[in-house]
Amino acid sequence: MKIAVTGANSSVGKNLLAHVVDRGDLQVIAGVRSERVAVSLPSAPQITTRVISYEDVSDLAVTLEGVSCLVHLAGILIESRTSTYASANVATTAAVVEACRKAGVKHIVLVSVIGAGANSPNRYLRSKGEAERAVAESGVSSTTIRTPILLGPGTAGAASIVRTAGQEKARLLGGGRYCVRPLDLDDLSRAILEICNARPEGVQIHELVGPESISYRELVGRVAGMMGAEISIGVMPVWIAKLGAAITSRMNGGGVSPTVIDVITADEVVERNADTDLGISLTPLTTTLQRILSDKKRET
Repeated sequence: MKIAVTGANSSVGKNLLAHVVDRGDLQVIAGVRSERVAVSLPSAPQITTRVISYEDVSDLAVTLEGVSCLVHLAGILIESRTSTYASANVATTAAVVEACRKAGVKHIVLVSVIGAGANSPNRYLRSKGEAERAVAESGVSSTTIRTPILLGPGTAGAASIVRTAGQEKARLLGGGRYCVRPLDLDDLSRAILEICNARPEGVQIHELVGPESISYRELVGRVAGMMGAEISIGVMPVWIAKLGAAITSRMNGGGVSPTVIDVITADEVVERNADTDLGISLTPLTTTLQRILSDKKRET
């Protein structure tokens, strides 16, 4: 079977490609925006790298010929002068949907985020909800996976936690008292590939989170303990952080904004975890953290 992955150079994309290589029974077209980032992808006979443009739907459709399932990972949390939620999250998804229709792709897998909704007051979550709606109304069978903070090699979440846990004193947004449900990257990749194999009919939306609910404050403290470090955690008032972010993001034409801070500090709560429905066993949080710290040691 042949699948395609957009945003293949993301941490999720690279992890997914590694799983494809390990399985050996799939062919994958790895879509990236430039040759510069293509060199960062795993090299294997099963992987064909393609530089794609979301502005040229016809060319994208040609690239997707013979593809049974497309995994759409492209998108942003932090806007810049050249990349906005409207362009990176909504317009790219619309282009992918149209290309899939033209190419006869049988199934679309969209990786979204907990809290996404087309009517959300948060601009980021609203853009992800609009992307979900474009996929759901495409006429192509689809599965959306809403995810929490993702932990694994190369993820921004893991890097931030390790960096913070290594400090003697740290000030966390709101004291880090918001609830997170960290999901191991490997678990997400396994879920995606299970869907690609099954290609269920119709439209499905799942919320897939990690096995443990924990405050961000407790998570940082646990990692510090695993590192043999002691940390004193203070409070960065959210309103002060949002005021500073509003000023700097406006001056810089992007960056961390109040919208991003609201996303970061939102509780990750789901009514039903999709691990059983998707046929995967979740990795214990401590196991995920141990692997992240081991990888960090090897890097240094």
